[in-house]
Order: sequence, then structure tokens, then C-alpha cells
Amino acid sequence: MQHLPSSQRIRIWDLPTRIFHILLGLFVTGLLITGELGGDLMQLHFLLGYTVLTLVFFRLVWGFVGGHWSRFANFVPMPKDLLAYARLMRMKPKQLNVGHNPFGAVSVIVMLSLLLLQVFSGFMSDDEITNTGPWTALVPSSWVSLATEYHTEVGKVLLLLLIALHIASVLYYKYFHHDDLITPMLTGDKVLAPETQDSRDTLTSRLFALSILAGCAYVVYRLVCLS
Repeated sequence: MQHLPSSQRIRIWDLPTRIFHILLGLFVTGLLITGELGGDLMQLHFLLGYTVLTLVFFRLVWGFVGGHWSRFANFVPMPKDLLAYARLMRMKPKQLNVGHNPFGAVSVIVMLSLLLLQVFSGFMSDDEITNTGPWTALVPSSWVSLATEYHTEVGKVLLLLLIALHIASVLYYKYFHHDDLITPMLTGDKVLAPETQDSRDTLTSRLFALSILAGCAYVVYRLVCLS
């Protein structure tokens, strides 16, 4: 009698999701560095901001049409799910979730929200020296003041705290729960039961993702040119 394998490699993270994750990390890092250094790097800072907004728009769309485990419907938790997961965490299981765990799912939503706030506040910011966002002439001066304060004093700090929490969480799961979250995000695969639902990751889906990215870039271009 032939025995079926108890586990096998399953595609969890499709290539567009993985590339998004890597690029977002790189561009957000560049955004924070150039914003802090200022000066001649501010033009690059603006370009990085537009790129980050393009990526966030892409992820929002991909959250509805992407691979199975990249869809919001398959990982955004209800409050009861968070409570149940918190209870299970005390047992220190090796692996509790196929895709994002409930806490990780919340961090994804918070991160995307903060990035939207940060970029759009940048659109309305004015340092009163040489750099102004593309929407400063379109909104009341009171909005410009609030947006500038949020962008430079509040949003940046919140992003840094969330990034630090994200890194700490990844290390915590790796060393205390023996759950490697990094490798699957790089390779796309996890070793799971054969009946586990995989994510669509074909040439057609990748080209579809590229077309969505191009569409998001055009939307951002139009938003920048509103003035």
C-alpha cells in the first residue's frame, strides 16, 4: 500500500507578495533615512514616497485578487480570533497558522494604514524652507500645518515603533516558538499537510500583478499632478 506524504512544500506566499514585502522594506527604510538627512536628498525622499504609495495601493488591490493567503478575507482576524490565538500562544506551539497569524495580520493592516497617512500627510507638508508637498496649494493652511506636524513628528515615530515591533516579533517567533517567518517570505513555501490550500502563483498571475502595479503607479502619478 502506498503511503501519502504527511507533509510537503506548499506555495503560501506568491511572488508578487514576496517582492512587495522586500521592496516595501527597502523603500520605507530609504524614506526614513532621506527624510532624516534632508537637504539635497529631499527630491529622492519625494520619489520614494510616491513609490511607497504605489506599493501600498498595489497591496490593497492584491489583498482582494492575489494568492489565497495574501487575500484579506483569508487572514484578517475577528476580535474572538485574537483572543483565541493569545490563549494558544501560552502553549508555545511550533506553528499555529499557515499564512499570517492574527497578530501579524493586525500589524499588516496597521502598517498599511500608517504608510497611507504618512505619505498623504507628506503630500500636504511644507517645511517653510524649500520643500513642499504636491497638495499644499490645494488644501487650507490649517491642514498644511497639521499634516506637516504629523508627518515630521508623529507619523515617523509611529512607523519606527511599528518596524521595531515587527522585527522583534519575527525574532520572538523564531527563537521562542521555533517558527521561521523569514524563510517562507523569501521562498514562498512552507512544509505543511498536503491538503493545505496553496496560493496561485503562475506566470499569468504574476503578469496580472504587474499590470495592477502599473495601474497603481498611474493613479499615484495622477494624484501627484492634481496641483
